Amino acid sequence: MCWWGSRDGNDRREAVALSPPPTRLILVRHGATPTTGKILPGRAVGLHLADYGHRQAAAVADQLPARFGAITALLTSPLERAQETAQPLSERLGMTPKIEPRLVECDFGEWTGASLAKLYRKPAWRELMMQAGNFRFPGGESLREVLDRMLDLVSDLRTHHKSETIVGFTHADPIKILTTEALGMHIDQMHRISVATASMTAFVISEVGINLDSLNTGSLIGGSPA
Repeated sequence: MCWWGSRDGNDRREAVALSPPPTRLILVRHGATPTTGKILPGRAVGLHLADYGHRQAAAVADQLPARFGAITALLTSPLERAQETAQPLSERLGMTPKIEPRLVECDFGEWTGASLAKLYRKPAWRELMMQAGNFRFPGGESLREVLDRMLDLVSDLRTHHKSETIVGFTHADPIKILTTEALGMHIDQMHRISVATASMTAFVISEVGINLDSLNTGSLIGGSPA
């Protein structure tokens, strides 16, 4: 007998109907900077949005509330480019973003500030592209450590922000890595995912895990991955 034709099936449907709405996490990649697509800035301080990036941030503030409804909290990476991307939405909503260290960019160690054109020629770059799960940036963070801190954040949000919609301003790699987890992909495949500057990626967090709701949306005036 099919479960939906049984009393047990009715119980299951009632349980689903009584379950609280899931928590939603909207991750926004920061807007474009003068070095986007040219260098690997990592956690270097003092990198600000380009004029174009500020226009992208304003577009996010225009689009995001209409797309995702009521927002209950704003989080941001400690880096300037993420905080500046959050500012227009913060002003629109009258909410102060909380600095969330787990949203910070990956620590690229010795590669911080390096030219991407030069990095592309390194044998280690191919390893990064093909075996991201085993890769640690020289003197920096491993990509699995990025996944661990993002999952730790998701766990906290599930516990402390049940049925709320949270927006976090962050960087490309944390978004890519969490997306692979939500899709059940291996972390080695993270570079198959494109995350444009000022794009929005939405996750649904429930008691059974994290699911991808939408990827790389918005950013109507464009953006380039880095």
